[in-house]
Parts: sequence; structure tokens; C-alpha cells
Amino acid sequence: MNRNINQSVRLYLYSAVHKKKSNTKNFTVINNNIKDNPTFHSSQTTYPQNCRIPHNQTTHTLTPSQAHVSALGGVTFFVALYDYEARTSDDLSFKKGDRFQIINNTEGDWWEARSINTGQKGYIPSNYVAPADSIQAEEWYFGKMGRKDAERLLLLPGNQRGTFLARESETTKGAYSLSIRDWDEIKGDNVKHYKIRKLDSGGYYITTRAQFETLQKLVKHYTEHADGLCYRLTTVCPTVKPQTQGLAKDAWEIPRESLRLELKLGQGCFGEVWMGTWNGTTKVAIKTLKPGTMSPEAFLQEAQIMKKLRHDKLVPLYAVVSEEPIYIVTEFMGKGSLLDFLKEGDGKYLKLPQLVDMAAQIADGMAFIERMNYIHRDLRAANILVADNLVCKIADFGLARLIEDNEYTARQGAKFPIKWTAPEAALYGRFTIKSDVWSFGILLTELVTKGRVPYPGMVNREVLEQVERGYRMPCPQGCPESLHEMMRLCWKKEPDERPTFEYIQSFLEDYFTATEPQYQPGDNL
Repeated sequence: MNRNINQSVRLYLYSAVHKKKSNTKNFTVINNNIKDNPTFHSSQTTYPQNCRIPHNQTTHTLTPSQAHVSALGGVTFFVALYDYEARTSDDLSFKKGDRFQIINNTEGDWWEARSINTGQKGYIPSNYVAPADSIQAEEWYFGKMGRKDAERLLLLPGNQRGTFLARESETTKGAYSLSIRDWDEIKGDNVKHYKIRKLDSGGYYITTRAQFETLQKLVKHYTEHADGLCYRLTTVCPTVKPQTQGLAKDAWEIPRESLRLELKLGQGCFGEVWMGTWNGTTKVAIKTLKPGTMSPEAFLQEAQIMKKLRHDKLVPLYAVVSEEPIYIVTEFMGKGSLLDFLKEGDGKYLKLPQLVDMAAQIADGMAFIERMNYIHRDLRAANILVADNLVCKIADFGLARLIEDNEYTARQGAKFPIKWTAPEAALYGRFTIKSDVWSFGILLTELVTKGRVPYPGMVNREVLEQVERGYRMPCPQGCPESLHEMMRLCWKKEPDERPTFEYIQSFLEDYFTATEPQYQPGDNL
């Protein structure tokens, strides 16, 4: 058996050990010589709060920062992490560094605040601010961010050796991780991760010989001396402003007149996609549905669920026009659909590492949908959107269930995506997260073939018949056998034998270290 298949099958023993693996192996360890006399750099201790951090919003519970405000009756100060331009007359415009007194934070994503700088009152997006003088207000603190996302940011073009960020530890509660861009002759540009551990007394350390009472003092120390790290901390990793949660306070069901359709981006069986502007202030994407596509009542009910599914690999649902023709307002993604990007955009020139990373991002978003016990039902490259720096986000999750077109609901004809659909879903309507896993395997073929239609040369009816008889697509040209083996795992006949998205994400994120360490770029991949 091929060595790569052996590795892949060995990796796939997840069914016996179905636990998320520790990331300990990904951390760089400094020699902790406990015999050395440790130095303790101290002043007043600052205890971290697990506040909601704008770099990754995936939770919906009251955060400690919010609880902190409530406990003080709203009398506390917050600082702006980014610039913000008011979108409505009720909003406050502000600049990064402006300070606020929070008046009311009980209404979720938009808080009523008074600007200390101007004295004006209005609403501000809660994910654009943090408690003043807290860890969350530090430019280098990126909050709840995974190892892979940290690497994606740090390895972007333009970042130099020593660019860094700090984040919550994925594996140890109350601890942190320091991620630094490095370079060496063997690996080239790479990222080193160091665990920042917490002392029982409240201090922090990477190595026991240098302990600090605050994270801020630890970071300051390593900006002055490498002191055992791979490189001295030089520059804070640049970040982009996060999307606000919704367009504005109470802007959910919006009037059609508040939207201006400006540039048609695409057209499908059930409607069109436009770039547009809301309220004359905010660039958005607008999906317009043909009348009769779905029941407005059913759509509005599903949309209430969809807007609560928040993850940085899902396209956020901003607002809706709930009367026919239904409009769905979402974040605008500048590079369009993944399918068009692969066929006609810069995606034509991508090599395997970038394509696998895009697949890992999609698996990350689908793992979240899996954890939320939700189902996509129409996972394919046409429903993935691409932004700058090859950021991928999943769109149209859950909408397929609502389509009332007879040709579509009969699961036959040109409107139904037979070639992406698991046989139990296409034949019997049994849609589950495992049928989404099947579709993900098909999406992998779209990635490595740069947008080729699956099952080339076969019509829908033929695909259904052949798949039922056990036919599976062969390994695409240039695709490593180990990646094709993952596709075949996604296409197991029995849904329960298909891997979880959590496992697929893990497999893809570590693909070039665990499975294909000897990868060399070819003509196409």
C-alpha cells in the first residue's frame, strides 16, 4: 500500500481515539532550568478576564467584561480598539483609543455609551471596545484565536521576523500562548508558539527563570530581550477591523428602501447576488430571492437561528427584508465565490498548500456547525466566499431546506446539486451533518481541480446510479494520494463511518507536517 495511504489510514484511527488531540507538540519549549534563581518582575497584579475579544466571536453568553460592567452599575471605562464611523443617527463615531463610559450593556451587541472625549451619547458595537487598562485593550492581545489562525495572520506578506501576538491557550484554561514569526534556513518563514503559564500567585512565565506579575510586563521584557525565545518581539501583528454583529442596533428586519443595489455579482436558479449599500453608509452583499422560492414566515424563523450562528469562518447574516421578494443582507466578501475564484480569479494560480489551507478553514467553519447541531445541506465551492488574504467563509447554510421549488424538492433535475449530495440525502431526503461531510469530500475535488465540475462526463442520473453501485471519483491529477484517501473517507457508504469535521479540520491543518512533510510543488499543484 502507498506510504501516504498508510499514513492517512493510521491518522484515521480517530474512531478508536475520538478525542481532540493536544497541541502541546506545536509549542516551542525553552530550557526551564529551575536551579537558576528565578527573577520576579512585579508591580500591581492584573488578573485577566475572559472578555469577548473582537478577533474571534463564537459565543453568545454574557461575557465577564459585560458582567464586570453590570456589577459596577455601568460606571466603568472602556477604550476603543478600532475606528468606527456612525451608520445611523443613534450611533457614535469614534477613533481608536477613545474612551467611553458604558451606560447600558444589557442589549447584547450594541451598547449605549457616553464618549469621554466628546461628551456625546449613542450606541457603539460592543466588539470594538474593551475595558480600559485590561489585557483585552492591549494591541498585541488577540483573544480567543487558534494556533492555525495565528499562523495565517503572522505569515501574511509584509510581516517581518519578530512580529508577534498573544492569545488564549487552546489547551490550558487560564493560560496564554505567544506566537512569533521566525525564519531559518531549513523551514524558511515559520511561526513559533510559546506557552505562557500562570503561577498560583497570579504571575506569568514562559521559562521559570523569568517570571512576571502581569502579561504586559512579560511582553515588554521580551520586546527588549529575546532571552531564550527564537527572536526578540519586534512588531505587533497587524489586524483588520472585525465585522460588527449586525448593521446597527435594532437593524434586523429592515425596509427595502434602505438598500441600494449597485453591482450584480451573480445569478442562480433562485435569485441574484448584488453588492450594495445599506443606509447610504455601509457596504454589504444582498441576496435577492425570486418570489415563491420560500415561505417568508419559514425564512424569517430560520433566519433567527442563522443570525445566532457566529463564527469567523461563517458569513455573518446582518439583516433581512422579510416580505417578498426576500432580501438577505450579509457581509460583503470582495473576491466572490470560491468557485469563480478558482476558475477565473487568482485562485487559478494557487498551489496545494494554499488550497489545503482554504479547505482547513472551511472544515473549521463546518466543525462549528457540527458542534451547534446544525446542517448546511448545500456545501459546495459556489457557496463558499473568499475575502482578501485567502480568507474563506461559508455562506447559505440552512437555506436549502426552505426552498419550495417542485423540481428542487423532488431532488432531481438541473436545480438540485445531485453531484454534491450524499446518496442517502439525494435518494431518501436524509440530510445530516454526515451528508455535509460527503459534500465536503466533493468540495475537495473542486479545490484541487480549480473548479472542475465533479464526475466529469456524467449526467446526474448516471452519477446517482454509479455511486449507488460503489463508484467513487478517482484521484485528480496532481493530487496526493493521502488527500484522495480523505475524500474517500468522506464518501463512505455508511454515514456513521465518515469522519467528523473536527477530525477533518485537524487532519488538514497538520497536513504538511503529519501527512505530506516531503511535499514539493508540481506544475499544477
